Amino acid sequence: MDRILDTLPQKAAIKHGENKKFLKRLKKKPPKNLDYIMQELHEREFERTDCLKCANCCKTTGPLFTNADIERIAKHFRQKPQAFIEQHLRIDEDKDYVLQGVPCAFLGADNRCSIYDVRPKACREFPHTDRKKFQQISQLTLKNVGICPAAFNIVEAMKEKLTNDGRTRQRPESRR
Repeated sequence: MDRILDTLPQKAAIKHGENKKFLKRLKKKPPKNLDYIMQELHEREFERTDCLKCANCCKTTGPLFTNADIERIAKHFRQKPQAFIEQHLRIDEDKDYVLQGVPCAFLGADNRCSIYDVRPKACREFPHTDRKKFQQISQLTLKNVGICPAAFNIVEAMKEKLTNDGRTRQRPESRR
């Protein structure tokens, strides 16, 4: 897994322009069955991907914490929400609550989350490749393919599946 994570940012950078163009087209004209396709690709990828062997999302990025997340997690720790905020969170440039730093303070040495049952919504949904109206999160997807090997693989599979239904269009030979 370390080898995959070492090369992922470079692979994502190489594919960035292609992915950006593809996702822009997808946003303008999504196929009617996109949600179904994405669910299928997501499930297939996560049958072979073990997040516990990776946890790169937890090591390199932090989720946004909604007020509901803060309330739920503070209750789990038997704290007041403000005490949880002061201990673990900061407000970012977008005025959102985020972790004070990475890796995530709740990530164990075994890549397990110590607050898994009450984790933030953003963590539960990551890498967001099975969400409805997937085409609406193209910027987030571009970011996530550089963080999550599964997201990278799902986007590559999606491009293959949606580009000419997985078939390479061949140009007819020119007539002489």
